[in-house]
Amino acid sequence: MLGTKPADIPDFGYKARVPLLGRKTDRTEIDMKLGDLLVEAKLTESDFQACKRSALESYRDFDRAFEASRLPRSGDQYTSYQLLRNVLAALASDLSFCVMVDARRQDLIEAWYRIMSCVREAELWTRCKVLTWQELSTALPRRLQTFLGAKYGIFV
Repeated sequence: MLGTKPADIPDFGYKARVPLLGRKTDRTEIDMKLGDLLVEAKLTESDFQACKRSALESYRDFDRAFEASRLPRSGDQYTSYQLLRNVLAALASDLSFCVMVDARRQDLIEAWYRIMSCVREAELWTRCKVLTWQELSTALPRRLQTFLGAKYGIFV
């Protein structure tokens, strides 16, 4: 379902070190790296955060990755910062990226598609995906399905 191998071991709090202008890298963490896949998992957070335009535009591959004029903004900030940063991480590391969201959160799914509509390169676009917790739960052991149902109301 995720396109990973059974032997892949999750690396939680993965430091992607996305390149910035001037040969520096950022210090943010991505929720998980699993083989060749970066994952941003949303269960209880309300959004993908916002970031000042100047901070995002300081990423080395920002203009290569996105049609900046079409990205969603609020004032002098880009919305969905975590998605933008993770797509940049996937580009820089030649990895895939998946955002996992609750199917009941249509606003988060729509935010994802707004970002994806601004990705310039088709090859990068094909390495990015969305998966709902409801879809994923069908492939999980019964015990974990029960936990997701009890704790988050996510049922198969």
